[in-house]
Amino acid sequence: MKKLLILSLLISTALCAQSEDEIQVKKIYDAALLNGQSYQWLDYLSNSIGGRLSGSKNAEKAVKWGEKELKDLGLDKVWLQPVMVPKWERGNPEEAHIASSSGNVKVPICALGGSIATAKNGLTAEVIEVKGFEELEGLGEEKVKGKIVFYNRPMQANLINTFQAYGGCVNQRYAGAMEAAKYGAVGVIVRSMSLSMDDLPHTGSMSYGETPVSKRIPAAAISTNGAELLSKMLKEDKKTRFYFKQNCEQFEDVLSYNVIGQITGSEFPNEIMVVGGHLDSWDLGDGSHDDGAGVVQSMEVLRLFKKTGYRPKRTIRVVLFMNEENGLRGGRKYAEVAKEKGEKHIFALESDAGGFTPRGFSFDCNDANFAQVERWRPLFKPYLIHFFEKGGSGADIGPLKDENIVLAGLRPDSQRYFDHHHAANDTFDAVHKRELELGAATMTALVYLFDKYGTVQNIKAKIKG
Repeated sequence: MKKLLILSLLISTALCAQSEDEIQVKKIYDAALLNGQSYQWLDYLSNSIGGRLSGSKNAEKAVKWGEKELKDLGLDKVWLQPVMVPKWERGNPEEAHIASSSGNVKVPICALGGSIATAKNGLTAEVIEVKGFEELEGLGEEKVKGKIVFYNRPMQANLINTFQAYGGCVNQRYAGAMEAAKYGAVGVIVRSMSLSMDDLPHTGSMSYGETPVSKRIPAAAISTNGAELLSKMLKEDKKTRFYFKQNCEQFEDVLSYNVIGQITGSEFPNEIMVVGGHLDSWDLGDGSHDDGAGVVQSMEVLRLFKKTGYRPKRTIRVVLFMNEENGLRGGRKYAEVAKEKGEKHIFALESDAGGFTPRGFSFDCNDANFAQVERWRPLFKPYLIHFFEKGGSGADIGPLKDENIVLAGLRPDSQRYFDHHHAANDTFDAVHKRELELGAATMTALVYLFDKYGTVQNIKAKIKG
């Protein structure tokens, strides 16, 4: 009889807790959808400030804006965390054309972030098309020297997870110039990382690795339509030549900041939970999806807690990271300072996959914590959030990883993300207000649950204590 009474009490307590969670989660979604702030914030960040490349004046404006808005929320603490970041400028718009016996055909290109400029009058050379580094190695210096290497490996269209498709070909953008220079190439053209067929070139970071400055070669992205045309013309005439001109320049590192706001925990202030996105963006568009959306959604998490009257047990920090796009300096600096101070981070959530309809989360954690997350799935089902999987989290929170922390990434529907990623059409008009707000609410609900129940490691530690 006593055992039945205890069992009944446990079941009753569990049902009561579940009911409280359902009520709080609904409050969060109602507040986000009926009285949200994320869309208005994004409007200002995108349209009044614009693209925010690290080291730029717009990045400075974004830091000041983020600090002001977090202070206006009435958080317990707001501060700027200094970090040195790269400063690279695109300069005047790029020019390019395909030269053949029938005449010149203009094609859209953009310099890759970190690339050197061409000579003042541009660069013209024959083109060698490859799908990857193994093919390049097989050709060797004899066939590559003096030519422009054209990397034309597309994103794999039959992969439903478009981030997987992106990961399957992005190395040609990042390391293409480094590899081509080994064989005497004079320049690099890379097919844009996009599943869309259009005339928009997509920029992104690249690296020369240990390549001596004197042997570095200019690198640019070409639009997918331009890549198809160049490939077709090369098949018709292997002597087809390509001309491009770019005016980019790398400067000395400059001082910038991570922007941090905090609600101090009411019961466990030394247990820190982070939610964030990166404040910097590329310069072609205004960075609304990448990652203005993640910035304003993360800010909205703390606003929604205050709006719904929820007082976190643990310390919740919003971090607007600087320099994710071309250096990850902000994420590394935050983790470095946290380690120096001996801070105890138990959970971190990042939004850096666009402002599209949320589908769920990916988690970098142990099996016990993932099992806890799985038990929360019914709370998200009414909002059509069903996707929970173990996997990656986010670049900026990655440096925080240790054996105790749970890292998570918001996973929106990814089918249209790479249509805009790093391109001129990553603009405010491409973000749907309701989708953005749903993402903010979904993030807030997850942070609420981790705040209320903690992580499995911490639960065990408290039992032992």
